[in-house]
Amino acid sequence: MKVAVNRGRCTGIGICESISPAYFEVGDDGVLILVRETVGDAYRAEVEEAVRSCPAAALTIVDD
Repeated sequence: MKVAVNRGRCTGIGICESISPAYFEVGDDGVLILVRETVGDAYRAEVEEAVRSCPAAALTIVDD
């Protein structure tokens, strides 16, 4: 499983970072950084929650 970001939709609020800081980080400039793109089983539920919680619907899970 991988995570993709629609940069045109992302507003840099940081909810994803607060839920899953191992995968998401919002820089000082408000731009989302994917710390990791591929999601391991140990983080799957956490990342799925972060994707669901994004108010801008900027995050997507892509099954590989």
